[in-house]
Amino acid sequence: MKLLSIAAALVLSATAAFAQDDDGMSTGTVTKVDTQWNKVTIDHGPLENLDMPAMKMVFVVADAAMLDGLAEGTEIRFTADRVNGKLTVTEMEQQ
Repeated sequence: MKLLSIAAALVLSATAAFAQDDDGMSTGTVTKVDTQWNKVTIDHGPLENLDMPAMKMVFVVADAAMLDGLAEGTEIRFTADRVNGKLTVTEMEQQ
């Protein structure tokens, strides 16, 4: 029983450590890039920070340079947030 308690404590502490390392980024696939309006359409997984399920949607990008070299079909990791009332990609990494 003592060994089981120690194992459970180790698992819980490891889980907490992994949760702290989580960078909060979501994954998705770019389906459209609109450089004229600084927008990108992303078919994405759940956005935990916005309490949104997986779906395809259009985002404004915080910086137009984020669209440089971005193409349809590109797999990305990104962070989105509400900025001035608009859903905005604030950080993006191509996979």
